[in-house]
Amino acid sequence: MRKGPLCLMLVTLSIMAPAHGEESTEGSSSTPLSLSAGSQITELQQRLKASEQQREELSKQLQNADNTRESAQLARLRQENQRLKLQLKEAQASPLPRLLTEQQQWFVTGAGVALLALLCGIFASGASRKRRQWLN
Repeated sequence: MRKGPLCLMLVTLSIMAPAHGEESTEGSSSTPLSLSAGSQITELQQRLKASEQQREELSKQLQNADNTRESAQLARLRQENQRLKLQLKEAQASPLPRLLTEQQQWFVTGAGVALLALLCGIFASGASRKRRQWLN
């Protein structure tokens, strides 16, 4: 064989082989990348929809819990309001306003009992005997 055509053939093959190899690798790798990216995108979109649905359900549950808590508070406030209205009506219905509070009434009662006990002691023992005993 001659060296000229052999060198020409080697040069031609060396130039064509990398070009052919690059085309085949680019074509085969670009297709799976686009398919895997598309599947990842659809998977992420589905997960996003599921997350949004969960968020909506949780927000509804939280709102229901807040409503029940508020309704319980509202019921307690209404009962207290009714009780205060009744106390107001009772206070307005009584003809004489109360002069003393309950604590003051107990104090006056105790003072009355002490005064009564003092008077009973004075009358029972006799005041004149005690004065004579002190003087002697």
